[in-house]
Amino acid sequence: MRIAVATQDRQRVDAHFASARTFLFYDIGPEGHTFLEAVQFDTVSAEDGNHKEDGEDRLSAKINALEGASLLFCRAIGGPAAARVVRARVHPIKLPADEAISDVIDRVRSMLKGNPPPWLRKAMRDGDAGDERFIDDDE
Repeated sequence: MRIAVATQDRQRVDAHFASARTFLFYDIGPEGHTFLEAVQFDTVSAEDGNHKEDGEDRLSAKINALEGASLLFCRAIGGPAAARVVRARVHPIKLPADEAISDVIDRVRSMLKGNPPPWLRKAMRDGDAGDERFIDDDE
């Protein structure tokens, strides 16, 4: 499973989705993980909730970067941005506090080893499915 984490310091999940300067991507399985890549962003929003209304779409580059990921871990994400992330077939997860990336990876690995919670099973299933996954999807 490929995950993305929103980070400023590359050590912790410590960034809001729109203000993250970096997404780090990892491939995670029950027995281990591999760092895949870091994607840098030059144009970011402030974390104060006030965003410029200059017509520029700052989120498209971030959403496009998520292609192939199943999960996105971040500190916060606004409703419209979350909807766009979900439409891109990525499950956003807001963490209540900054958390070490290594701890997030360990938690995902543990969940994959055991009986994953329903939201994780759905994210895993959605990652393997194409557009047909939206037909009669009751979850």
